[in-house]
Amino acid sequence: MLEAAHALAVRVYYEDTDFGGVVYHANYLRFMERGRTEFIRARGIVQSELRDEAGEALTFVVRHMDIDFLRPGRMDDLLRVETRVAKRGGASVAMAQRVLRGDEVLVTASVTVVLVGGGRPRRIPADLGRKLFD
Repeated sequence: MLEAAHALAVRVYYEDTDFGGVVYHANYLRFMERGRTEFIRARGIVQSELRDEAGEALTFVVRHMDIDFLRPGRMDDLLRVETRVAKRGGASVAMAQRVLRGDEVLVTASVTVVLVGGGRPRRIPADLGRKLFD
């Protein structure tokens, strides 16, 4: 990952694991969602306040995700979720994410999110783009 990656610490709790004490695969989606949310927040963007010129609410939604589960996380592990922008589009952002335990990569993901308003994709406004990409 590039040096511009945002990092979020996540502790694995009992509720995050299956009967064997291993992180249940769907919980990595939750961890990575938190990572993307905190990545956006760290850039001064309050998602609940996103609006277009007409005042209509805007939101980022997941359009596509590829995940590679490499190693298991376990109860009590302290994980790090890294998130960075991999590619920008007119209405979309491709993000690269990894979940690590120390230096060991457990999960990698490529996630494309799209800015949506009124049920349709919307071009990312210039001011929002500067915060996300600069």
